[in-house]
Amino acid sequence: MNASPGVPPDAAVLRTERLGRRVGEVWIVSEISLAVQRGELLGVVGPSGSGKSSFLRLLNRLDEPTSGMVFLEDEDYRRIPPRQLRRRIGMVTQRPFLFPGDIASNLRFGPAQRGETLPDNEIAGLLERVGLPGFASRNVANLSGGEQQRISLARALANRPEVLLLDEPTSALDEQAKAGVEQLIRDLINQSSLTSVLVTHDRDQARRLCRRVAILEAGRLLQLGTTQEVLGA
Repeated sequence: MNASPGVPPDAAVLRTERLGRRVGEVWIVSEISLAVQRGELLGVVGPSGSGKSSFLRLLNRLDEPTSGMVFLEDEDYRRIPPRQLRRRIGMVTQRPFLFPGDIASNLRFGPAQRGETLPDNEIAGLLERVGLPGFASRNVANLSGGEQQRISLARALANRPEVLLLDEPTSALDEQAKAGVEQLIRDLINQSSLTSVLVTHDRDQARRLCRRVAILEAGRLLQLGTTQEVLGA
């Protein structure tokens, strides 16, 4: 396999080979091969209906591929039990899905599924990381949209993922909340070198956050390279 531009083969944490998904007679994702380098935030950009979110859902088997392969740390991800895979490849969606109750319970949910109890000090540390110190006992019903998205990020981080998928994480937020969540994503990537993939229709957001970008059109990979090469200044 040829490595993606700028990514040494041995540096790829997540890679796809001719990945595709067909629904009926329509290929919504077709023949996508790319690699995501350790510690990078790869942007996936394209208009509505280009297959961005469908591609992202294939990366942790929320949807099943019709063709092609996905490798996590060079292991065929079909050999990894789905629950374990979705812990290792976490996801934050456009609209936060939080369980009723307090924030601490939401953060404890993922670890509890594998028999672990997340201690109070780790909850406090996660909330510090997402800029919401002291929020553990707050009810999720009383959070703003931006705060809910920060808790979604904290909940994903509670599972200690190797890869984080971000599906339009700011598109439902106002401009102030969007700027705050963008800064949070930037800080998390820089501080922890967390390998991530960001789906966005906002090319300016991709310019702000990503060093490399993939352009999708009609389910196909149109272009992949540095942000400047693909999107310009």
